[in-house]
Amino acid sequence: MFKLILKDAQLVLKKDPATKTLWEALFFSPGVKALFYYRLAHYYYQRQRFFFARFLTHRGRKITGIEIHPGATIGEGLFIDHGMGVVIGETAIIGNHVTLFHGVTLGGIGRSQTNKRHPTVEDGVIIGAGAKILGNITIGRGAKIGANAVVLDDIPPYKTAVGVPARVVKEKTNAYLYVI
Repeated sequence: MFKLILKDAQLVLKKDPATKTLWEALFFSPGVKALFYYRLAHYYYQRQRFFFARFLTHRGRKITGIEIHPGATIGEGLFIDHGMGVVIGETAIIGNHVTLFHGVTLGGIGRSQTNKRHPTVEDGVIIGAGAKILGNITIGRGAKIGANAVVLDDIPPYKTAVGVPARVVKEKTNAYLYVI
């Protein structure tokens, strides 16, 4: 467990220019603390100790402002920048090397009839501040979601989505260089 915490802190040191030392990352990064509580809670959740898992989740949320359900599946290298208001639902799946900014929600839509109610975020995705990713959808590998976007449909790999509701930004195919 200590090695994972150290890895999380090293990632914060690498990705956050405001963090100057490893000690700062360990003691002051809400993302590092939230992942610590999540991993501990997830351990108990997998062993069907649901009450204690939820207790740890609640404690972590109170301390960090980040709520990660202990049933969520999270890969390596999750970077939560600032973090306040981040919510990750029970059936959410997050791949490796994903970045979430403050206020991101990986949530469900009502009482779905399927067991999978929350989004899947593939490897290398960046989700901007305040974005809401809702329902059993997939955000493709390397995609970028703009700040405050509301995503209700799948986003293909390596695309950028913005707006409410989110739409994939179209790239110009016939771009011209104008010289004045």
